[in-house]
Amino acid sequence: MIRVVVVGDSDPVASLLIDEADIEVVGELTFGIELAREAAEFSPDVIVFNTDYMVSQVLPAVAEMKAGIPGCAMLMLADPTKRGMLPPRRSSRGLSFLARDARAPLLSDTIRRVADGEWVIQRRLQVASLGTERQVNTRELEVLGLAAEGEPAPVVAERLRLSDRTVRNYLSAAVRKMGARNLLDAIRIARRDGWLR
Repeated sequence: MIRVVVVGDSDPVASLLIDEADIEVVGELTFGIELAREAAEFSPDVIVFNTDYMVSQVLPAVAEMKAGIPGCAMLMLADPTKRGMLPPRRSSRGLSFLARDARAPLLSDTIRRVADGEWVIQRRLQVASLGTERQVNTRELEVLGLAAEGEPAPVVAERLRLSDRTVRNYLSAAVRKMGARNLLDAIRIARRDGWLR
């Protein structure tokens, strides 16, 4: 039995998987700071992200869950019309991607594949990702996303396993590349342009 935990709205996912004898949705969690600890309590094989959070905001949580739940696979259901939800150009550290509107057979097959250790990115999302332009890289968006949640630089550094100086450098680079006046302006621009929620 493949144990699945859904982060976000589990109803659409559970309804698509209802007829699958080898897959069970065992829990639903909201996206938050304690996500890794809460997910570990379910002993999941696969965690499915079905939220409106952007990839840059999901990646820090994925890293924390990988550390806390070894062997657990991660799958993000992405909206191909939102560029901030598309797969990053650099390695996504084990996060697989499937379009949110995938039908039941594709969803269940993808869950089985990622549970077996395969890394999956639906071609439709790869193609959409190639067509997006951005100046700020994924790591800079990760740091900016945590800053947007109100996390101070030392906490961001700890969560991402970076030095304080590296975090400050990423934030400065994001502000500069976005042509922002300051950090708050950079966050506003990133949200307006669809890179952050």
